[in-house]
Amino acid sequence: MVAAYVSGSGTRVNTLVSAWLRQSSIALAPAPGPDSVFIATGRTVDEALTTVDTAGHKVMVVADTVTRACLEQAVRSGVRVLLQSNPRGPEQLAAAVRAAWHGDTWLPYDLLVRALGVARETSRPEQEVPSVRLTAREAAVLSLSADGYGNAAIAQSLACSEHTVKNIIYDLMARMHARNRAHAVAQAVRGRLI
Repeated sequence: MVAAYVSGSGTRVNTLVSAWLRQSSIALAPAPGPDSVFIATGRTVDEALTTVDTAGHKVMVVADTVTRACLEQAVRSGVRVLLQSNPRGPEQLAAAVRAAWHGDTWLPYDLLVRALGVARETSRPEQEVPSVRLTAREAAVLSLSADGYGNAAIAQSLACSEHTVKNIIYDLMARMHARNRAHAVAQAVRGRLI
């Protein structure tokens, strides 16, 4: 059973996260440990990170303000899951906790765009983004990847096997001339495919 321990100085964020965890199937742990996800909360990512030693914990950060520099610092610190304190409800929070529990990287689309330094309204020259047409399933795989879901979560969401998800990603990487999954997602964002 997935469990989470919530810690931080932002009582509003702590209260919200704890309430939403109670609404989902995530148990609240009485203390941090190897059998739970440590959810560090705060007004900023820096403030949240002061409440936890990331070594030895499955750490997730929920912060009010997330800048690109803080995002980079969190990743360097070993944080693999990050949310702003206004997740889209208990379902998104629970999905993020499960991703942290399984060791997946999970980053919502808006934070991924910020991390890549891509403005949604920025237009790129067409020659930078290969012209690729996506099927509905390919677009769904890239969108879920952009939101930080791992292969297992994508497969479960699309009711297919992990092998199918991997094949779709490898095919897209080849067609888009992408070096890796993140590059394929970046190409899709820049090309407004997702």
